[in-house]
Amino acid sequence: MTQLLELLRRGSGSDVRRAARSGALSGPTPGLAPGYVHANLVVVPRELAFDFLLFCQRNPKPCPLLDVTEPGVAEPRLVAPGADLRTDLPRYRVYKQGELVDEPTDLLSWWRDDLVAFLIGCSFTFEHALIQAGVPVRHVEIGCNVPMYRTNISCKPAGMFRGPMVVSMRPLTPAQQIKAVQICARYPRAHGAPIHFGDPAVIGIRDLSKPDFGDPVPIHPDEVPVFWACGVTPQAVAMEVRPNLFITHKPGHMFVTDWRDCDLEDG
Repeated sequence: MTQLLELLRRGSGSDVRRAARSGALSGPTPGLAPGYVHANLVVVPRELAFDFLLFCQRNPKPCPLLDVTEPGVAEPRLVAPGADLRTDLPRYRVYKQGELVDEPTDLLSWWRDDLVAFLIGCSFTFEHALIQAGVPVRHVEIGCNVPMYRTNISCKPAGMFRGPMVVSMRPLTPAQQIKAVQICARYPRAHGAPIHFGDPAVIGIRDLSKPDFGDPVPIHPDEVPVFWACGVTPQAVAMEVRPNLFITHKPGHMFVTDWRDCDLEDG
């Protein structure tokens, strides 16, 4: 596995997808296929698709849309022609009535002809640009998943969908924060600039050592936590509104597209 990860850290989006499809890769994807756009996955029945599309349109910071499939189609033809959203992610989550019932490595037994898939931008996309600019990304440095937290920030409701925003966190020094804002603002379809700096209690986070999703990371004495809107937000929403069926990626286990990060760069 270590050898595979080393190869994927120099590989492409299609390399990561092939590894996931074969079952060789079932872990998180930060640091893999640097320079390629990573994406969150949400799959809902067609009857909920318009409501979810409207939810993304009203909440572009946590849910910037990259691609939407036709009902029953598992191929994301815009961002990765030939890929299969049922098999090409390392791990998935299946929610029924808001309860997590399965974490499969493929969706072949769950897929239906009425399902619509949404691909949403991911902050892993801009991490390559941060690292190139000398801004450290702690979870990549130590080889773990990014920490993610529910907040007290409410998303704008749409149809049945409503709930709290989820954020990802990266610790940075003041000088690094300035660079991060300048860099990440160029990627609005990968969540863009941070939404909060400093005291986590202000946005309803009680304990940084206990993320709701992902893994905790150390914060050095000269650093403060910096928070970005996160594409795991739909999972927190699903737990609140409890739809009959709601399928996502496992947090941190992303779909990697054929797009390059520069394809999302604004200006």
